[in-house]
Amino acid sequence: MNMLPQDFIDRMKAMMGEAYEEFEQSYEHVKYQSLRVNPLKAEKDSFLEKVPFTLAPVPWCENGYYYSEEDTPGKHPYHEAGVYYIQEPSAMAPVEYLDVKPGERILDLCAAPGGKTTQIATKMQGKGLLFCNEIHPARAKILSENIERLGITNAVVLNETPARLADMFEGYFDKILVDAPCSGEGMFRKNEEACTEWSLDNVRLCGERQDEILDCAASMLKPGGRIVYSTCTFAPIENEGSIYRFLNRHELFHTVSVKVYEGMSVGNLDWYLNDTTVSEVEEANRADMSEQISRTVRLWPHLLKGEGHYLAVLEKEGELADYQGYCKNSPEKGISDKECEDFYAFCNENLKEIPQGIKIRFGDQLYLVPEEMPILKGLKVLRPGLHLGTLKKNRFEPSHALALALTEDKVAHAVSYPADSYEIKAYLNGQTLNHAGEKGWYLIMADGYSTGWAKLAGAVLKNHYPKGLRK
Repeated sequence: MNMLPQDFIDRMKAMMGEAYEEFEQSYEHVKYQSLRVNPLKAEKDSFLEKVPFTLAPVPWCENGYYYSEEDTPGKHPYHEAGVYYIQEPSAMAPVEYLDVKPGERILDLCAAPGGKTTQIATKMQGKGLLFCNEIHPARAKILSENIERLGITNAVVLNETPARLADMFEGYFDKILVDAPCSGEGMFRKNEEACTEWSLDNVRLCGERQDEILDCAASMLKPGGRIVYSTCTFAPIENEGSIYRFLNRHELFHTVSVKVYEGMSVGNLDWYLNDTTVSEVEEANRADMSEQISRTVRLWPHLLKGEGHYLAVLEKEGELADYQGYCKNSPEKGISDKECEDFYAFCNENLKEIPQGIKIRFGDQLYLVPEEMPILKGLKVLRPGLHLGTLKKNRFEPSHALALALTEDKVAHAVSYPADSYEIKAYLNGQTLNHAGEKGWYLIMADGYSTGWAKLAGAVLKNHYPKGLRK
């Protein structure tokens, strides 16, 4: 407890009263660890039969599982194959309330490192358009890498400000996730650095930044659409306060009643208003606003197996049906088949079917982009869709992303080794493997999960696992 800032302790005591002692004791407990199975790569029941970890379900996430202190899923070949994503259990909650459906246009506005983005993508089942944005370039790169690892095909990774996106899109998205940058109080037990960087001034600055981000999100949402707002902090200024201020600015929005799981609690507007000067008009609306805020959700580390989180579900008045929204840029039409001849030649030799859809080029790099994606001119783009590979002189070289997006039934040649085998360890180290068979590109698999490419020539599989990922 010595690590906690005194101003934080004083505020939490005032908020929680007698419950503070139990809250304080939670900092002495070991943090809970969990992973989320990726249904784009693995059928859950089959995965649970194969996995060598001790797992228990996370109640609020259909694919979430706690693992034990002895387990090391980050070092297992399944991790490199994108079979699961290691994610803090409370952080799995917000997307479960977004009500994602295949075929929708969805924006994850503050997306890095990618836990919630990849969770959204699995629910979209490869159908629809997923924009994921991160303002910080280095974090945007990590986001892009995680999307690749999990075999996601319909995601566009951007490195933009929310204001720049709001200028480009108006009433365009069906659903928006705002996992807002915050003071990180909910991560104090997990990350000591969050403690040293904390201050009351930073809490206030985070609240102001959240107001700006939410306003941008509101302008980009279709009538009838849904925003899920979330933070990993306890601060009322950033939680109940952010939603209260938003509702006062945006009369077309309201909060939505949602399921509250055991260990969760509802938001409390008094925690914010008791420390805030309010106008006579706001005081008159206090009862209505208190009801609105009581539909938001808090996750407490002393009441459930996870860190501190907050979430609110906001809906915009209107109907989603057939509302197209506005984008400054027209839809992407792609390049001609003639420009893709080498890619098609690769497909005819090595795949059982040619990936269908719109194809675009960035230099010599070929991408398959989601249907209805607008031209991305004027935006900072890290990944415009599924990276298919490189168009070289008179030949095509497939990407690692394509390998991770494929399954055994989609390729002409595949070799599956046990995940704990020498061959998989050697492959992940960048070594060649001996194999007899027809020459060509082979999908290397760990227990049937695609892991990367190798190219067979002269009974030797030449390793094409990316050098930057080798163990």
